[in-house]
Amino acid sequence: MTTSNGFTRRSLLKAFAATAITAAPTFSNAAGFLRGAGDIRRISIYSQKTGERVDTIYWIDGEYITDALTEINYLMRDWRNGQTKRIDTRTIDIMAASHNIMGTTEPYMLLSGYRSAATNAMLRRQSRNVAKNSLHIKGKAADLRLGSRSVKQMAEAAASCSAGGVGRYYGSNFVHMDCGDVRTWNG
Repeated sequence: MTTSNGFTRRSLLKAFAATAITAAPTFSNAAGFLRGAGDIRRISIYSQKTGERVDTIYWIDGEYITDALTEINYLMRDWRNGQTKRIDTRTIDIMAASHNIMGTTEPYMLLSGYRSAATNAMLRRQSRNVAKNSLHIKGKAADLRLGSRSVKQMAEAAASCSAGGVGRYYGSNFVHMDCGDVRTWNG
């Protein structure tokens, strides 16, 4: 099944299958716990601006966990005005799959998740790199950083998911990930 954004459920499942091999050593001591637990997805992230953290399993055996998604939505809110929006689960899946591919336990540093239209307009006045119709406004994008991985490593992991947009911002040391059209760019 292909979504209107051009990526398939199969491409995301492929990314998660690849990460299972990468993550296998991490979970080797938890074999008893995982036996019968089925497929799980986890995200570990903290907000640079608020200091808040989320480290949660948000998906088990094909079902998203509502309480976990609520936590993620709150963490990824527009911190400038407190507005929240449901973050597209495809973006969360891309973030989680990319994180697993990189084989790190370090949480993502969130620089920007959801942005209200007013915040986006303000940022657009300050920088030519802010899109007028940014996917951040729709809750479909995140700007992320990892201290233990380069922009290049992060972008390659995200691009290998073939599931959305990946922007490399070397000067500001972050990667943009979204669930829009599959594309890459340098900011």
